Amino acid sequence: MNYKFNEDKILNEVKAYIGNTYDQHYGKGKYQATDMIIDAGHGEGFCIGNIMKYAMRCGKKDGKEKELLKIIHYAIIAIYIERNNGR
Repeated sequence: MNYKFNEDKILNEVKAYIGNTYDQHYGKGKYQATDMIIDAGHGEGFCIGNIMKYAMRCGKKDGKEKELLKIIHYAIIAIYIERNNGR
């Protein structure tokens, strides 16, 4: 497939970014705040709220690309929650 907007390359970068977050925050079997929020039934709102937060500050704190990667990551988590009936 010849992607017009380099989606294949960008998706690989997204995967690498998410993997790095696991090394920094989610690795080693730790139970994270995100896990508690999802388990309490507030995961979708939490994800949407974070998407909005990072969209509003896009390029003002960590640089546009990093903020966009955060948005994508929270969108993926929101999809996971949707597919797993809120959990």
